[in-house]
Amino acid sequence: MAATVARMTKHELKEIIESTVEQKLLELLGDPDQGLVLKKTVKDRLLRQQKAVASGQRGESLAVIAKRLGLG
Repeated sequence: MAATVARMTKHELKEIIESTVEQKLLELLGDPDQGLVLKKTVKDRLLRQQKAVASGQRGESLAVIAKRLGLG
């Protein structure tokens, strides 16, 4: 294992650690949304957003939103 880790890039090691931590957190905490019903309005909005992103549309930039909220 040490030889394998020694040959990994920093990015590869980071991905493995992130994946392992995420798996362990899900194992310990579970999915807090499991069993909940998604409202039709929320589902419709998510589907619209998914189609918009798939067609290349993007929302407002973080900088624009931060400025509007007086955060930047």
